Amino acid sequence: MYLAELRFTLIADTEFSLAEQAIRRYLEALIFNGQMLGREFPTAFTGDAFCSRLVLPTADALSGQHASARVKAAEQQLAAAGLGYPQCQLLGQDLMSQQTVTELPAELVLFTTYADTCSPLRCANTLQPVPLFWLNPAAADYEALIRWQLQFQALDEIQLQQDRVLHKTAENSLQHYQSKLNRQGRKLATQLARQNQRPVWYALYSGSATDCQAEADKCCPGCGGNWRLATPQAGIFDFRCDNCLLLSNIAWECQSNSGE
Repeated sequence: MYLAELRFTLIADTEFSLAEQAIRRYLEALIFNGQMLGREFPTAFTGDAFCSRLVLPTADALSGQHASARVKAAEQQLAAAGLGYPQCQLLGQDLMSQQTVTELPAELVLFTTYADTCSPLRCANTLQPVPLFWLNPAAADYEALIRWQLQFQALDEIQLQQDRVLHKTAENSLQHYQSKLNRQGRKLATQLARQNQRPVWYALYSGSATDCQAEADKCCPGCGGNWRLATPQAGIFDFRCDNCLLLSNIAWECQSNSGE
């Protein structure tokens, strides 16, 4: 991933509020198309321009060939706010971020955690992030997928807090197969698989279990089949169901008891 600076030069008199709205609209369009990562974009006024710092999944992420109709429309609206077309300067690789794959993998997995700022689509074997704009979206862009990721990350952070406020509510949403969050995630994975003609697995989180002794032998929650792997996939997935396209792990609280 790369750290970049985007410069919006003033080309006409404008109001800060109009410029701020236009820049925000453009950057949010980039986020929902997978061309920009994260939720924050610090922006400063330098006297003759507005400058925003952002993280890109690839060096060419802002190339016009990757732009969605929404991105193109937001770019055109910058002029109405007195701003020129954005000029991008790459500052270098982001040393704090995961590096993306170099080519589109044959198999993908929908997987994210609260700490991630990268794409929720990963290589199923290495868990390296996959740029969303390399794929064919199920809709106009990836807004539904990004919003699902934001919900997942918010719940994941809640259930990891030491004070445990709303812990069970968050954990149930994350690990129950039929929770609204997981139904939505599986639907998104299925749509992406259909659009891109390749398997898109869904990573089902498992944090706690009622019986750690039986946890390693649990059945697939989708079809009831045997899905235990002899060797963990990507180093963390102990279960894989080819029928349901599900990946999962032995509950984290049980792993020390299972000898993993």
